[in-house]
Amino acid sequence: QVQLVESGGGLVQAGGSLRLSCAASGRSFTNYVMAWFRQAPGKEREFVAAIRWNSRHTYYADSVEGRFTISRDKNVVYLQMNSLKPEDTAVYYCAATGRAILSTIRLMTIYDSWGQGTQVTVSS
Repeated sequence: QVQLVESGGGLVQAGGSLRLSCAASGRSFTNYVMAWFRQAPGKEREFVAAIRWNSRHTYYADSVEGRFTISRDKNVVYLQMNSLKPEDTAVYYCAATGRAILSTIRLMTIYDSWGQGTQVTVSS
């Protein structure tokens, strides 16, 4: 059974940085895609970034491109967030799927394992 445990959220001022971690366990993640999504109050959950386990190829939402970096070291997936803005405030979720193709990699519905979420609050 896949387990995803996020950590690293917190309160930061606009312009600051945070690094989120997602510890993955429970199976081999070969050929998996790992992703970060976020959900702000009153809004739908949205794609932030994804990384292919084997190739480490990365994908980003336009809203975070150039500010956020997703990476993987062994079984931990990181999301380095720089130049944070108040609109980045949300609960951030780690997710995993073994069935992503390029056209679907940003779709929440293809991810079948989720972490519990970690709160990120950016003050202005």
